[in-house]
This record gives sequence, C-alpha cells and structure tokens, in this order.
Amino acid sequence: MISILMATYNGEAFVSAQIDSLLRQTEQDFVLYVRDDCSGDQTYSILQQYARQHPGKIIVSQSGQNSGSAKQNFLSLLNEHDDEYLMFCDQDDIWQPDKIERTLSAMRQAEQTYGRETPLLVHTDLCVVDQELKVTYPSFRAMSKLDYRRAALNNLLVQNTVTGCTVMFNQALHNRIVPVPEECAMHDWWLALAASAFGRIVALENEQTVLYRQHAANEVGAKDASSASYVLKRLFRVRDTQNSIQTTYRQAEAFLAAYESELAESQALLLREFARIPEHGKLGRIRQLFRLKIWKYGIVRVLGQILFI
Repeated sequence: MISILMATYNGEAFVSAQIDSLLRQTEQDFVLYVRDDCSGDQTYSILQQYARQHPGKIIVSQSGQNSGSAKQNFLSLLNEHDDEYLMFCDQDDIWQPDKIERTLSAMRQAEQTYGRETPLLVHTDLCVVDQELKVTYPSFRAMSKLDYRRAALNNLLVQNTVTGCTVMFNQALHNRIVPVPEECAMHDWWLALAASAFGRIVALENEQTVLYRQHAANEVGAKDASSASYVLKRLFRVRDTQNSIQTTYRQAEAFLAAYESELAESQALLLREFARIPEHGKLGRIRQLFRLKIWKYGIVRVLGQILFI
C-alpha cells in the first residue's frame, strides 16, 4: 500500500539507524525501496544485508553511475515506483515510531474530504537534532520561520515550505507529476507546486514526526532564519542568493511548460508573469513582486527579495 523511497550515498554512519526506525513503525504495510548512488563506503553492503534479512520488505538497487545529487537520485526513484501512497526517506534521519501511522491517518481524512481522485500531499514538522541525536531545536518550522499555511501557488513559487522526508502523497498526485523535469529546484518543491495547483496540501504543523539529523555531510540542512549568521550569509554571498532566485524562475517556466493546458487561466498567467520577471528592470521587478503577491515569509526574507531580485 505504501512505497517508501530512500536515496542513499556514502551513508554508512547513519543508514542502519534510519532503517531500524522504519522497521519499528507502528504501521508496517509498506515496502522500502532504496537506490544507492554508487557510494564509496560500505553503504551498499549494509543495504544488501538488510535486503537479505527482510526479503520483499526492503528492496535495494544501485545506480549505474553516480547521478550527482540527492535530487536526481530521488527523481529516479520517483519515476520507477508507484503505489497507493508514497513517502520520501533520507538516509540519515530517524523516524518517530508512529510517523507512518499519523501521516496515513491524515491522508485518509483528506481523501474522505476531497476524494481519492484529488492529488493530495500531507507533510509535518521535524525535530532538529545533532549528530548524536541531541535535540537542538524542537521545531524545524519555528527555527526556520516558516508558515505551513502559506501553501498557495504564489507563495510556493518563491519559497518551499514542504520538507521531503516528512511527506506522504497519494497516487493521484504521483500520476500527475511523473516524469519530473530536471529544471525542478528540488523533488519535494515540485511536488508541493503540483499539489497546490491541482489538489490539496495538508500540513500537520504541530507534529514532529522526524528526528532531522544535522551533520557535516548534510546536502540540505536546517537553518535558523533569525540567526546573525543566516542574515550575514545572505548579505555577503550575493551570487548564491541570486542563483537561487534564478532557479525559481526556471522552475516556474518548466512548470508552465509541463502543465499549461491543465492550469486555470489565473494560474498560467501567474506562472507566465513570474517567469518573465528577469526581463524587467530593478524597479519593474519589485513592482511585479507587489502586483503578483509573491513574497516570502518573514521580514528578513522579504528584504532579501527586494535587495537581490
């Protein structure tokens, strides 16, 4: 009933603990599909051992060559697997024992409300922990200054509020998005855009279902959006900030190209005008932010938009 998709790469230090947390789940009606991205350590050997111990429950494969990113690895998994419900799983976190049960309950409630044919995405908050699983921030949402209720398409174009490892989505949403183009910024961001445009996003904003482990090798980590270091990084790493803004334009353009005939006219117009913002001068770009109401959440991020757009 549930396919859990895990992308691994050089995760020998943590992957066993993550898989063990899945095997302790109160809801066990799932199959774990793991795709290793040509790890240079013992990750694949560890995975093969788990697959032998749990045949049919844990299914392991390895890429022919390294894909270059966790995003590409997850996209490969997404294109290869389908089920009634799907979830993403990072190699280095720990799932709370009732994560699947709680998320599945919310999904079934959403299906009763909106119908099973509606593309649906359920996501939760996380608890941020250090390498040794000591809690550093009880709520990722509070630490990152995110508002999960801002799930309209204009909000999600500039700021993703959905963390992939907390997500469950239904088959109706999976069928809508596959295949995902490489222009997507991240697999979970594209998923959120599609759910917002064509279905519903359900946020369990006060439920932390994942111990979100932070360590030196994190590809995408938790950031305290109110910290001085975060603000200074945004101010002085101008090229990185500008590149991330350009990525949102490319993603919007790709989303429009993929779904233009299926979008409401107001949605298509929003995407079209957002993608064309770089064609305007500085003042024109700022005017478009106001006109299209495509602001990020939080004063620091809004000021960053105005400064670097």
